[in-house]
Amino acid sequence: MARTPPSAAHLALIGAIAEHGETATSTQIERWQRQGWLPKAAEWFEPDSSTILPKILTRAVWLAHTARAGRSIGWLGWVFWAIDDTPDSARRLRAILVATLKRPLARAGIEQLPAGDSNRAFQARQDAATRMMANRRSPRRDLDGILRVGAAAAGVDLPRSPETAVPNIFHRALMEPGARLLLGGASDVGIEELLKSWEQAWPEHAEKIEYIREAHRQAELAGTDLMAQSPMAEGMAGMVRTIESADDRQLCAAVRSCTKASGALGVLMQRAVYEPEILARLMSDVMWDQWARVGGIAPDGAVGAAAVAISTFQYLAMPDWAADLEHYLAFMNTLLGADPDGPTSEGIE
Repeated sequence: MARTPPSAAHLALIGAIAEHGETATSTQIERWQRQGWLPKAAEWFEPDSSTILPKILTRAVWLAHTARAGRSIGWLGWVFWAIDDTPDSARRLRAILVATLKRPLARAGIEQLPAGDSNRAFQARQDAATRMMANRRSPRRDLDGILRVGAAAAGVDLPRSPETAVPNIFHRALMEPGARLLLGGASDVGIEELLKSWEQAWPEHAEKIEYIREAHRQAELAGTDLMAQSPMAEGMAGMVRTIESADDRQLCAAVRSCTKASGALGVLMQRAVYEPEILARLMSDVMWDQWARVGGIAPDGAVGAAAVAISTFQYLAMPDWAADLEHYLAFMNTLLGADPDGPTSEGIE
C-alpha cells in the first residue's frame, strides 16, 4: 500500500531541520508526533506565517540529532512531556515512570507481590528479591576513586567525599538487603540487618555505624521507629503510590527538573574528560553524594531510566532534597555556560 506523500508542513520542517545540519524523514516526524514529542502540525507555525516557531524547530533539530533508526531515545524523551505539562503528557509520564519502577519485577517474572505481614507473604517477597538478584553483577568500583586517579594525572586534586558517604554503592552486601527493602519496605528489613550490611561495605567506619545503631536504639526506647519515617518505608509500593498520587503539574515539574539535571550532569561529565577541574566543582556540592554519584549519572537504556524514575520519586517525596537539586541544576547550568546540549538547553522549551 502506497504511503501518503508528506504534507507541506512536514516538508517545511524537514527542510528547516536540514538547514541546521540534521536529517529527518516524514516517517520519523510522524513517530515523534505519536510519542507526544511534537504537537500537531497546525501548532508549528507563527500566526499567519509559514515560519516554524523557534521552540518547535529547536525541539525537532534535537530529536533529529538524538533519534536513530531502530533505537529509542529513552528517558531523554520524557523531558518533552514534562515541558509540555498537559494532561496527556502527564498521563504518559505517570505510566512510564510506574512501568520503569516495576521493571525489575517484570524482568524476574514476578507479576504481583503479595502484601501483608503473614509469614507466607513475607517469604514470597524474600523469594522474589532472590530472583531479582540472580545473576546480577555488583560492580566493584569506587567511582570517586576512579575519577580522582584520572584527575590527578591532569594535576587536579578532587575534594574528598564526607565520611557519611558509602564509597561503593554497588557493593553486594548493600544490594541484597536493598532488593528486599525495595519489595517489602522497612517492615521486611530491620535496621540491624541494614547496619550489618553497612559494616561489610563500610568496614573502616565502625564508629559511625555504631552511632547510627545507638540513635535507632534510643529512638525505639522513646517509641519512635526511625525506619518508618524513611521515604523508602513502604518500598516500591510507596514509590509507585507517590508517583500515582502526584497531581499532573507537580509530576511534570519533578520530571522536568530530574531529566534536565541528569542531562546537564551527563554533558558536564563528558566535558570533564578534557576539563577535569569541572569535576572538582561538581564534587564540592552536597548533591554530588546525595544525588550525582547515586543516581544522577543516568546512561542510556533501562539503567538510566530507572535512575531518573527514582530521582523523580525522591523529588516528590522529599521537598528539601528537591530544593537542593534545583540549586544544583542552576549551578550546573552556570558551568555549562551559554552552549549546553540537548534537553539541558533552556532554548528547548
